[in-house]
Amino acid sequence: MAVALITGAGGDLGGAVARRLASAGHVVALNDRPGRGIDGLAAELGGVAAAAEVSDPDAVREMVEHVERRTGEQIGILVANAACSTLAPLAEQDLDEWWRIVDVDLGGTFACAQAVMPGMVERGGGRMVLVSSEWGVIGRPDATAHSASKAGIIALTKSLGRELAPLGIAVNAVAPSVLGATDAGDGAEASARVPLGRLADPEEIAAAVAFLADDRLPTLVGQILHVNGGTTRARA
Repeated sequence: MAVALITGAGGDLGGAVARRLASAGHVVALNDRPGRGIDGLAAELGGVAAAAEVSDPDAVREMVEHVERRTGEQIGILVANAACSTLAPLAEQDLDEWWRIVDVDLGGTFACAQAVMPGMVERGGGRMVLVSSEWGVIGRPDATAHSASKAGIIALTKSLGRELAPLGIAVNAVAPSVLGATDAGDGAEASARVPLGRLADPEEIAAAVAFLADDRLPTLVGQILHVNGGTTRARA
């Protein structure tokens, strides 16, 4: 079993991933930005709360050091799930807000991967599961920053997969659909566009993350799991 760092653990998906990995016997370290109230879930799961802004590389490095001190071990699993998004047409998109989203979604994922890598090398290997989105595959009107960031995570997964595999670190990603009622419309409307006929729930995405986090699958590298009921059909 390993220490698993889950970013964005204060949200529905992050919480589901934390519970899934804890139930599998991993020690979970739960990250979210300060004030998101992750202490209760960390206590419930016997884990470690690790608040930090993932868009700040220095804060990320301090967070990783905090987790390693508290657990006495290097992080063996990273689930890079932290994200933020606002919707706006291109003509109305505020540039500072655009970059804030990119800094959290893509920059934060990169910062976390970079910070945990030395410990993974020292311990002899690890698993990174990066959370992209179907919007990173097919795009989403009025969500250029989020879509571009999530597309970048797909490219980052493939690049890091090739770079880190020789070091014993497997990097893969999930590209889930929206969960429940969405900004794209109400749940019934969004479900009608899914071949399966319904939206995914957080526990299903968490199961996919746990699959990719399993170190018994060492040859699964640089892959993108499209957990979305068939909306993208693995087109990237």
